[in-house]
Amino acid sequence: MGNGFGEKLRAERLERGLTQAELGRDLYSPSYISLLETGRREPTAEVIEELARRLELAPKALEAWSQPVSVSDAEYVLAGLYARQAWDLRDYPLAASHASTAAQIALEAKNTSAWWNMTYMQAECLMKQGQLKECQQIIQHLLEHPMATESVGLGVRARQMLAAVCHGQGQLSTAVEHALEAVRLSAQLPKGSTLIIGAHRALIGALAESGRLDEAWTYCQAMNEQMDNYSMSQLAGEVAWVIGNVAFMRHDYVEGIKHHERAAKLLSPANDIELWARFNKASAAVRLSSGIVEPETLSAIERAELALSIVGGNKTDQLEVAFIRSRWLYLTGDIPAAITKLREIHADREVLARHTAGEVALLLGKALKAAGENADALLHLEEAQRDFSAAGAADRVQQAMDSALEIRLAERRAAAGSGTPPASNAPTEPAAVEHDATPQQRGSATHHKGAAPHNGADPHGTAQHSGTAKSARAG
Repeated sequence: MGNGFGEKLRAERLERGLTQAELGRDLYSPSYISLLETGRREPTAEVIEELARRLELAPKALEAWSQPVSVSDAEYVLAGLYARQAWDLRDYPLAASHASTAAQIALEAKNTSAWWNMTYMQAECLMKQGQLKECQQIIQHLLEHPMATESVGLGVRARQMLAAVCHGQGQLSTAVEHALEAVRLSAQLPKGSTLIIGAHRALIGALAESGRLDEAWTYCQAMNEQMDNYSMSQLAGEVAWVIGNVAFMRHDYVEGIKHHERAAKLLSPANDIELWARFNKASAAVRLSSGIVEPETLSAIERAELALSIVGGNKTDQLEVAFIRSRWLYLTGDIPAAITKLREIHADREVLARHTAGEVALLLGKALKAAGENADALLHLEEAQRDFSAAGAADRVQQAMDSALEIRLAERRAAAGSGTPPASNAPTEPAAVEHDATPQQRGSATHHKGAAPHNGADPHGTAQHSGTAKSARAG
């Protein structure tokens, strides 16, 4: 078991944190490497020798790679091939099933490398389906396996995914811890490795969502230093996307627009429509959270909605895109429509990460406040405070508190003017400025000052993220 050339090639490549393009470089295209790994192309002796050299393998490895494939090898290769085909078709439940089968075959044959890689693929499929708790259990198991310690590449992959899963569940401080460890480990990999970029993206997303924007920006610069003129355009586009997200959150709109325009040129729906959908979702989210209501923002929303209709997506994806549309309605002054859509999203809040649910409750509270429904608004703002507190997003807790304080002070002033007791006990501290004021409240929805980061959608991809920081991890 495990002597098949394709599986050996894939295992060695992944352990080194290399993409198919990075392994092939100037001689072999990514598609050719993929064909070799899936057994759809037979390598020549020259190809085997060259790839072994690039992977820095001992000469004896060549003999092992060239041995005949056993019956169990064939069963494993077939299950793995079915898993990858289902993945390419975005049939993630089927891909997870085939990956699980392949992992079991590998385990019975005592091929730990093949077992680890197929189990990891199963976890990726679960994450795509939004089954984060199940995914977390699998990744924890992989992380505890000796291979995650022996191979830096595997350790980084496991830590990075664990950080993304924790982020998706609103466990921001835990996500930061795992991502920091992934970044630390990735320093041992070659400069420009996709695993280094991925680890930084996971960390940046968790830090930004936690309100630690200065730290997130520092890691953005470190991530950007990994890029050079030979970096793949898609990877460069993802890096620009993440940096732009954080720039918007720091209210540096010039930098944000510059990096997002660069990302838009480098990312193409023809190459990866799912990634393109996440980028447009993230771009719209950070623009709206910064109060930028303009045609390009609406176009990004429409592109994200269109792409989602094509690729499908889980319930969380659908709710996050709907939330971005709700924010657009709110900022453009269509309060009744915003409230209607937000109530629909709120009804399914259990599907969302805790910090994302807090963003929905916060915006719903603000929309109800704008509509004069203060009692209901206070309930949702208090709910937002609880969600943000549980997620560790202290800055957003303060935002919700400030909005509730404005309502109570307004009630106090109204009660004092009419001579009747206030509806609620209002504190005497001055209220903070409302960050997501409607156009009627602040004169123009395109006014940029005071716009606070919000969670609307990487990442981790964020993440990827429906919110700005989830978007900051691109995925």
